[in-house]
Amino acid sequence: MSNYSETPQPSSSSSMPEPSDSLDLETIAHPENANNGSANTLANPTLLTKAASSNVEQGVLSSKPRGASHPNSLNISPARPSAVLVVLGAIAILITGWILNNLWLELAGTLVAFVVSLRIVAPTLSAIVSELLSQEEKINLIATGGLLIATVGGLKLLGVDRKIGAWLSQANWDAVGALGEVFGALGQILIAVLAVYIAWRQYVIEKDLTTQQNRITQQQTIDSYFQGISDLVLDEEGLLEDWPQERAIAAGRTAAILGSIDAEGKAKVIRFLSCARLLSPLRRDNRLGRAILDGSGGYQEDRAQGIRVIDLGIMLARADLSKTDLRWTDLSEVNLIRANLSGCDLVKANFCRTILYEANLRNADLNGTRFFYGNAETASPRSRTDHPNYKTGEFTGAVVENANLTNVEDLSEEQRYYCCAWGGAKTRATIPGGCEGIPNKLGR
Repeated sequence: MSNYSETPQPSSSSSMPEPSDSLDLETIAHPENANNGSANTLANPTLLTKAASSNVEQGVLSSKPRGASHPNSLNISPARPSAVLVVLGAIAILITGWILNNLWLELAGTLVAFVVSLRIVAPTLSAIVSELLSQEEKINLIATGGLLIATVGGLKLLGVDRKIGAWLSQANWDAVGALGEVFGALGQILIAVLAVYIAWRQYVIEKDLTTQQNRITQQQTIDSYFQGISDLVLDEEGLLEDWPQERAIAAGRTAAILGSIDAEGKAKVIRFLSCARLLSPLRRDNRLGRAILDGSGGYQEDRAQGIRVIDLGIMLARADLSKTDLRWTDLSEVNLIRANLSGCDLVKANFCRTILYEANLRNADLNGTRFFYGNAETASPRSRTDHPNYKTGEFTGAVVENANLTNVEDLSEEQRYYCCAWGGAKTRATIPGGCEGIPNKLGR
C-alpha cells in the first residue's frame, strides 16, 4: 500500500513485524497524495506523532547489523564455522597418524590444529586478559618477564653458569650432605622454639581474655551490690530507712563483696559507701533511732555518739588497696592494720581513730588527709577505754605506730608533727623531713 512506509526487510534470523500504523514520510510531507484514510490520520495529531516515532524506530531497527536484533543470536563470523571444520579435520589427521604410526601425519595434524585453534581462541583469551589485567599491569608483567630473561642472559654471557657448574663438579657432596643434616637439625630446633613461642603467646592472650572477663564479671557484681544496698536502706520516697536488721544485712553484704574483689573494686565500693554517707556516724533520735535531717538537705553527723549505716570494722584489715583512688572517703574508726595503701590518692580522706598499725603508705598523696581532730600538740591516738574529745583532739587520732610513710606527698607540718609524736621509732625513720625537735610521745 502506498500509504505505508517501505522499510528494508529484516533477516530471517531476526524477523521483526512491521508496525501496522506507521505512515510514509512522503505522505506526511504531501497530504494531497494520500487517500481519505491517510487524510484522517494526518488530521489527528496523536496519530501523526505516533507515526513519526514509528518511522524513527523502524529506521533504527533497519540500521542494525544482520542478526543483532535477536537477543539469542550468536555473533559468529562466517569464517569461524569453517575454522572449526579445519580443526576437526586436523584432529582426524592426527588420530590417523597415531593409528598408522606416521610421523608426517602426526606433525601436520598437530601444527594445523594448534595454529587454527589458537587463532579461534585468541580473541577470547585476549578479552579475558584485558578484563583481569589493566594496561599498566600487562606492561609490568611483560617487563618483569623481560627483566628475568635479560638477567639470565647476562649471567650466561658473564660465564656465571660455567663457574657454578665447575663449583658443583668440585663440591664435596658428603660434606654438603652433612651440612644439610646440620641445617635440618637447626630447622627442627627453630620449629620447636617457634612452637614454644606460639604456645606462650596463646597463654598470654588467654590470660588477658580471662582478666578482661573477670573484670566484667566483677563490675557486674559491684553494680548488683550497689543496687541491693540502695534498695535495702532507702524507702519508696528515697529517704534513709535503716533498721537494725537492715544495717546488719548491709554490713554482711559489704563484708562478702570486699572479700571477693580486687583493690580497684574495693576502692569503688568504699567511694560509693562514703559518698552515700553510709560510712559516716549519723545523729539519731532517741525514740526510733532514725537518722535526723540537718535542715539543709543532708543528715546530721555525730562523731561522738552517732551510728553508721555500715560499719566497716575489720573488713579492710590486711587489705590491698594499693594505687587506688580514695579521695574524700570517710575511713574513720576502720581497722586498717597492715593494710597496703602504697601509691593511693588519699586527698581529704578521713583517718580519725583509724588503726594504721604497720600500714604501708609509701608514695601516698596525703594532701589534706585528716589524722586527728583539734590541735596536733594536744591530739592523741584512739583508746579502748577513754572517750574521744573532738575539741581538744584527745583520743581522736589515728594509730600510726610502725606505719611506713616513705616518700609520702604533701605532708603538712601538723601531719608530720602528729606522726612523729605518735608513730614510734620505726615510723619516725620513714617520715619525709625527719622528726628532729619533735618528741616521741609514744615512748617506743
